[in-house]
Amino acid sequence: MRVDLLTKEYPPDIYGGAGVHVTELVRALRTDTEVLVRCFGEPRDEADTFAYRVPAELAAANGSITTLGVDLQMAQDCGGADVVHSHTWYANAGGHLAKLLHGVPHVVTAHSLEPLRPWKAEQLGGGYRVSSWIEKTAFEAADMVIAVSDGMRRDILASYPALDPEKVTVVYNGIDLERWTPLHDADKARALGIDPDRPAVIFVGRITRQKGLPYLLRAARMLPPKVQVILCAGAPDTPEILAEVTELVAGLQAERDGVVWIDRLLPNDELRAALTASTVFVCPSIYEPLGIVNLEAMACGLPVVGTATGGIPEVIVDGVTGRLVPIQQLQDGTGTPTDPEAFVRDLAAALTEVVSDPERAARMGAAGRERAEREFSWTAIAEQTRAIYRSVTSS
Repeated sequence: MRVDLLTKEYPPDIYGGAGVHVTELVRALRTDTEVLVRCFGEPRDEADTFAYRVPAELAAANGSITTLGVDLQMAQDCGGADVVHSHTWYANAGGHLAKLLHGVPHVVTAHSLEPLRPWKAEQLGGGYRVSSWIEKTAFEAADMVIAVSDGMRRDILASYPALDPEKVTVVYNGIDLERWTPLHDADKARALGIDPDRPAVIFVGRITRQKGLPYLLRAARMLPPKVQVILCAGAPDTPEILAEVTELVAGLQAERDGVVWIDRLLPNDELRAALTASTVFVCPSIYEPLGIVNLEAMACGLPVVGTATGGIPEVIVDGVTGRLVPIQQLQDGTGTPTDPEAFVRDLAAALTEVVSDPERAARMGAAGRERAEREFSWTAIAEQTRAIYRSVTSS
């Protein structure tokens, strides 16, 4: 069986959880499956991996149109595949067109949903309507849609009621348990500005509305003075949210010490050192299908405090591997808390509870590592994905 896997992100150009997912899935699948990767960007030197640039004529076009320019090239080259598997709306059009052009089954993995990210209109303008159309068209015509959590599956069926529920299945995100282990390296932590002898709350994620960073920065004002706040945050969606975060960080730094903002993508060893030097990981997302960063933190032995939304409750066992923060949200697609001040207070309280009891935090972190080993290995996830490929090619 030949699988053509279509994705925007692929090493070395990874900026989010979807890229991590694709990288690890491809590695696990290739143990006994022919996988051709088709990705965006500059040429890669990896075997069976093909990259596609935006056509020169579209260089100045809206981002949604440049995406279609890449997808058209991908679709053309998928001839001969037994299955096409696309990830995120960026590659969904390529997968859908390949299905039509070559008569090949199309599998979609949903890492997020455009109807639940309306703030992307700030980034794409009218292109958000194009990205939404691409996603809806591809999902409704796909032979199978993979959700990365049960919560995500519910969101897919609510967003696209025309979908046959039997064509929407769940395969969790996973974690490379050999690559993600604790790294006790005080010198690396200090080089990043972290004091390994002080308690610390750490955030890792893109600067985007869905990650909830502004809520965390407001909650951080309520943490005990001795607690550090480590922000591994970059790749802002828009200048507006970058400006908001910059102002909030500056205000926090004016009130307390130990506020460290690292705005570059850290290599694995530095990120593991930062995680291991911290006391608790925080995921304040208002929209999160699952959250690979939560699995990475758990694999490094950290308890996770996360919002009780999307797929996060399927990762965190409340009181065992961390704490879930309750949230009531608007049903307008934005995920905005109905009572932002209450959410901020509850987030601060949960973080304070965990960070104030380092022995309990360590026990939660150990339980999180055990859960990651038991439930989220890529070997199991690859086998579930192969079973889906077999089902769509035999029907």
